[in-house]
Amino acid sequence: MVVLRLKRMGRRHRPFYRLNAMDKRSPRDGRAIEQLGWFDPIAPEDKQISFKADRIDYWLSVGAQPSRTVVSLLKRAGIEPTPGKKLS
Repeated sequence: MVVLRLKRMGRRHRPFYRLNAMDKRSPRDGRAIEQLGWFDPIAPEDKQISFKADRIDYWLSVGAQPSRTVVSLLKRAGIEPTPGKKLS
């Protein structure tokens, strides 16, 4: 099963995360299938998130499951985390 989750990068006390499509069985910082963007929590609000929306939509359409944190980040970026479903 493919999941969309964050991989921690950066150094101590200066986190930086990459959004990746990964196999569910791989470790948190293990090998990724594809890098889909990044998240920098310490940067100014307008420069915190950069995602490839078309590739994220593709992975969601083929059944990849986003983690809870990734769902909240996708909503902040204006990307619908559940394809095919419309929130009313």
